[in-house]
Amino acid sequence: MTPRVEAVSLSPEHGFSKAPQPEVRLLAGLGVEGDAHAGHTVKHRSRVAQNPDQPNLRQIHLIHAELLEELAWQGFTVRPGDLGENLLTRSLDLLGLPTGTRLHLGGEAVVEVTGLRNPCGQIDAFQPGLLAAVLGRDEHGGLVRKAGVMGVVLTGGVVRPGDVVRAELPPEPHQRLERV
Repeated sequence: MTPRVEAVSLSPEHGFSKAPQPEVRLLAGLGVEGDAHAGHTVKHRSRVAQNPDQPNLRQIHLIHAELLEELAWQGFTVRPGDLGENLLTRSLDLLGLPTGTRLHLGGEAVVEVTGLRNPCGQIDAFQPGLLAAVLGRDEHGGLVRKAGVMGVVLTGGVVRPGDVVRAELPPEPHQRLERV
């Protein structure tokens, strides 16, 4: 199946969830127009507290729709935007992409993947037990963060549900995604 955007969401206020939209506009170097996390420097409150002048490597948050299905099988009710993602994708192994992958979205927009989202305790405030459900262990016992990836907008453009997503891998050697 061709990778696609399944839903797009934003929130002008800092909070946990984002509201689904018919479309979002990505702004180069900033993120999603009208979203609280857009900007050249960090906007996530925990990052601002550490150093408000850090570059914003978390301008946009992407989650794979298959995670929502996995959570539903575990008894959770999670809809598009509920986990704070801007873009919900389908048929794309976001967690398996290397750092620096460029995602071409729709006709114009390009997002560069910077790393993994590090889920926090706010997830359990949304639904008890959800934090444990978005964390796992690999075959070696290492922590697996399943709550999506973060990125920066290289080229702006409008993104809508149904848009095709094309992943352009960076030159080798590839670097595994780390939390950002």
